[in-house]
Amino acid sequence: MSEAAQIILGLIFLIGVYIFSRYGVVWRMKRSVVFVIKDLERSGAFDPSTGAELPYTKTHFFNIGMRDFKPKALQSLIQDGIVGQTDTGTYYLKKRLQDLQL
Repeated sequence: MSEAAQIILGLIFLIGVYIFSRYGVVWRMKRSVVFVIKDLERSGAFDPSTGAELPYTKTHFFNIGMRDFKPKALQSLIQDGIVGQTDTGTYYLKKRLQDLQL
């Protein structure tokens, strides 16, 4: 195989790995969103008075192991108006999982 063909094949491989990794991030983020919503449903946090504290809202400076997407998913849900946050730092559902189209 010529040197130019090896370079082109290497570039195609790198582009494929990049695209595959992006799909992996989207898949894990979607799973985290569903996990956060189900966690709030299990806690019975459906309005501000029944808000629940979530342990994964606190970020740690030194994270060892797999990346945790739950804090990012929670922020996304708050921005989208699906989850609400009280002044005391508890979270509650504004919309239920069956009402959403994920």
